[in-house]
Amino acid sequence: MRDSVIRRKGNKKIVMLTAYDFQTAGLLAEAGVDLLLVGDSVGTVLQGQESTKQVTMEEMLYHTRAVVKGAGRVPVVSDMPIHSYDGPEEALRNARAFLGAGAEGVKIEGFTTGIVRVLTEAGIPVMGHLGLLPQTAAFHTVAGKTEEEADRIKHDADSLCAEGVFALVLECIPESLARAVTAAVPVPTIGIGAGRYCDGQVLVINDLLGMTRGHRPKFVKPYADLAGIISEAVRRFKTDVEDGRYPDNAHTYH
Repeated sequence: MRDSVIRRKGNKKIVMLTAYDFQTAGLLAEAGVDLLLVGDSVGTVLQGQESTKQVTMEEMLYHTRAVVKGAGRVPVVSDMPIHSYDGPEEALRNARAFLGAGAEGVKIEGFTTGIVRVLTEAGIPVMGHLGLLPQTAAFHTVAGKTEEEADRIKHDADSLCAEGVFALVLECIPESLARAVTAAVPVPTIGIGAGRYCDGQVLVINDLLGMTRGHRPKFVKPYADLAGIISEAVRRFKTDVEDGRYPDNAHTYH
C-alpha cells in the first residue's frame, strides 16, 4: 500500500472515505475508493460523543475488524486514538494491534519527535495528520491562519516526512497553506477542508451521504440526502404496519 499511495503524488487524485462497519466498507469498495479510513470520528458519528477523545483502542480495533472484512482489496488505515501513542513502546504495541486486526497502516495526529520513526522502522506504514487536530483541539476552527501556526505546520510536515510517513492528511487549513505544503513534501497530501490543491480528498461518509444532523462544516458537500430517505422509509413502514398492509401475502411464509 505504502508505495502505491506515494506513487499517486501529483498524479490521479486519491479518494479516501471513512468507514466504520462491514456493509458500508463493502459499498465504498465497490464504488472504487482508493483508501478506507477507520476514523476515531466513530465517537461523534456513531456513539454520539462530543469529541473523539472518548474513543478507546478496543473500540477502534472492533471497527477495524469489521471494515477489513468488507473492504476486499481496498487498503484500510486506522486512526490511533488519543493516548494510544503517548510513548514509543505504547505506540508500537498498539500499531501492531491494528495490523493484527487487518489494517494496512495507521494514522497519527500531530508530530512528536520519534514516535512515527519507531513505527516506520518496524515496517508499519504511517499516515500523518496536521492542521486541525480533533483529539487535542479545544475548538474546531481553521488552523494555520497565523504566520506562526503556518510555520509550525510546514515544519511538522517536513519532520513527519523525514520520519517516514507515506501520506499526510491536512485538515481545516487555508487553501494557500495546503498548496504550499503539498508542493514542499514528497508524499501525497489528502485534504479535508484544505482546498483544491491537495493530492486527494477525504470526507466522513455520513457527511457525504447527508446523514449528519446539526452543524455542517463549510467543507462538507452532501452528495445525497440519506437522512431524508431513511425517515421517509420508516414512516412508510410504520403506516403499513399500523394499517395492516405489512406483512402482505408476498412477504409471508406458507
